[in-house]
Amino acid sequence: MGENMPMTHDQFLENVKLLLQMHSEGHLGGEVMPEDVLLGVVPNEELMNVLTLGMSLNYQRNSYALWQAILHTYNNNNSRWIFNPRLVYENSIDDLRTVLVYHRVALQPNRHPEIWKKVSKGIVDSSHRGDVFGLIDSVNFDIAVLKNIIQNKRKSEFPYLSGPKIFNYWLYVLESYTAVKWRSRNLITVAPDTHILQATVKLGLCTSEVLNGSAEDRQRVAEIWEVALLGSGLAPIDVHTPLWLWSRAGFPELSTNVSLFRC
Repeated sequence: MGENMPMTHDQFLENVKLLLQMHSEGHLGGEVMPEDVLLGVVPNEELMNVLTLGMSLNYQRNSYALWQAILHTYNNNNSRWIFNPRLVYENSIDDLRTVLVYHRVALQPNRHPEIWKKVSKGIVDSSHRGDVFGLIDSVNFDIAVLKNIIQNKRKSEFPYLSGPKIFNYWLYVLESYTAVKWRSRNLITVAPDTHILQATVKLGLCTSEVLNGSAEDRQRVAEIWEVALLGSGLAPIDVHTPLWLWSRAGFPELSTNVSLFRC
């Protein structure tokens, strides 16, 4: 098949399955994900809080450095309190800032502590338990309801976390690292960060125009993956990590270099 010739949907799905297989067999490298540093350190009952508050600052920065900083903060008995939403809510933002900046969890000394505190308050106000489990239990683990709360009704209470990239990746991380079993799981889209945008273009789903990375570009990429995988038995989030690692590894050879859809 010549370059830039259209391929069938079945051929595209075969390429996606090849990518998934390469990931499962460890051929994409970077199999240690940023959040893996928490495994075996943070107990299960605290993991949802740590993952959620950490994820709220996972925006336009090195993810590996962020989660290492979070690990160091958690391992310090004097700073571990910042992962308890109720304690964050009750303590001063100055105390919070001191911890976040010292451990380099916060790179912006004003904006980042404000986000951390606001998200903590949003969690406490949403849960009789004052934690993330209480928040998602209150919606019966239904993504459709949770999405409406965080991305619509109370969006201002969850800065960064309510954005499409972080919100969807947050859902995926909770599923991957905790015992969460989501209802409406098909609503988790790919989390369209830079690596996902690049991998999507490489697979031929979109033109390079989406690499501008605007909110509209990211939304188009998320939507095109929903269309591309419809009826395949795969949820868009199932391909997120393989796509991310494939891009990060410099795109080791796949058979697909042609176009199927166009954003």
